[in-house]
Amino acid sequence: MPVRREFLYLMAALLWGVPGCIITSKGVAAYRAVAIDDLWWLILCTVTVLVAFYFMFRRVVARYSGRIAKLPSKARLWQTFPLRGWILMLFMMSLGVALKHIPAVPLQFTASFYSGLGPMLLLSSARFLCNVWR
Repeated sequence: MPVRREFLYLMAALLWGVPGCIITSKGVAAYRAVAIDDLWWLILCTVTVLVAFYFMFRRVVARYSGRIAKLPSKARLWQTFPLRGWILMLFMMSLGVALKHIPAVPLQFTASFYSGLGPMLLLSSARFLCNVWR
């Protein structure tokens, strides 16, 4: 069933924002459990992850937003992202679940990586939302 283009932007924002909230909360919880001695190093790692994902997600959001803008005024939900995008999302979610169940993953990694990834997913979600009002 075709939906309006604005709904596709909302769907993209939801698909990026919900995991962003979940991942951010897990990263913050992991930060709370980390010893204070490691804090400066973890903050440096988190900033590095933030910057890396900012530049990567900025390009991806621009590409996907351009794709949605080129669609007809009414399109199908699965057209929100290309097939490659859906496969990448599935891979990333599977990787996240796998990391959660591997006991060898240190808490410091979870704290720095999730605290960098989550906010960038939320920022990307906000960028999709901005396209709704343009």
